[in-house]
Amino acid sequence: MNFKLIDSTSFKRLAILIIIIAAILIFGWSLMVWMPGVSYRQALPPLTATEIQLKDRLTSDVQTLAVKIGRRNVDNYQNLVAAKDFLNTELAQAGYTVCEQEYTVAGKSYSNLEVEIPGSSRADEILVIGGHYDSALTSSDANDNATSAAAVLALAREFVGTKPLRTLRFVEFTNEQPPFFGTKNMGSLVYAQAAKQRGDKIVGMFGLQTLGYATDTAQPQKYPPPLNFLGFDRGNVIGFVSNIDSRELLRNTIRSFRAQAQFPSEGLALPGLIRGIGSDSRSFWQQGYQAVTIADTALLEYPPDRIDRDTIAKIDFEQLSRMTHGISKVIRDFVGLPTI
Repeated sequence: MNFKLIDSTSFKRLAILIIIIAAILIFGWSLMVWMPGVSYRQALPPLTATEIQLKDRLTSDVQTLAVKIGRRNVDNYQNLVAAKDFLNTELAQAGYTVCEQEYTVAGKSYSNLEVEIPGSSRADEILVIGGHYDSALTSSDANDNATSAAAVLALAREFVGTKPLRTLRFVEFTNEQPPFFGTKNMGSLVYAQAAKQRGDKIVGMFGLQTLGYATDTAQPQKYPPPLNFLGFDRGNVIGFVSNIDSRELLRNTIRSFRAQAQFPSEGLALPGLIRGIGSDSRSFWQQGYQAVTIADTALLEYPPDRIDRDTIAKIDFEQLSRMTHGISKVIRDFVGLPTI
């Protein structure tokens, strides 16, 4: 048999092509996948006294939202109002003056709830911590998103009386779930647009999106490409995800978390057009703000049948407490407060 060897010109072209592809892959890895610090991989330590108290409060608040109140959406409007009133009352009892951003859709009133702690030397720079309190149409959505609504409430309680360098805002968003998701009436978009129109200098937004699901068992993940190729096969991590423009905030956030929290973490900066990332954070990206979604892997572990499975029995409240406490340390770092 006769074999024709590749000529030198073709070999050079092939080598150049390989070099270009390698350069693209290295650039993409450094742009989207590389994160500072090292993820915690040891056995989780026992909950601290602070985390035990936090766990009890989170359990009670999720119980109220997901069980006592239940489905909270346009089809269960009175329950949505009840959830808003519950969060409003709790924030007021914590010592805040609550600002309701009220707007009307099809004759019904909806409200985002905001509380603020003014900063000192860098008061014009604002960090927003937000999560939505509504549920899917046919679910009480214990994890999505009663856990994060409760976490925002818990974090707001923790920071009462503090004196941060930057201004802190805690926001409970309405109308994240269908039929409002991705529309002009999505609560986080209404909020972000108003902030942009006022000229608010939001230097960071943490969008909390499900924090209570945990499993050490390998799962057939349903992440959209390229997430499904990056080794996220177990629901035992906290994930930090941003768009490309927010990668500096993302890296600073995960660096702070890994330096202070004893909990596994992963981070990715992805093009904002990829389906399945962003949620409330996307509303801030659209206004030119840097934002990071912080979540467990639940929504991609059991869609779309999570409607029947997102119950309070599925929530790991120890994980919820650990994640919330870890996020509080990142917030303290970001606004110039000592860690407790």
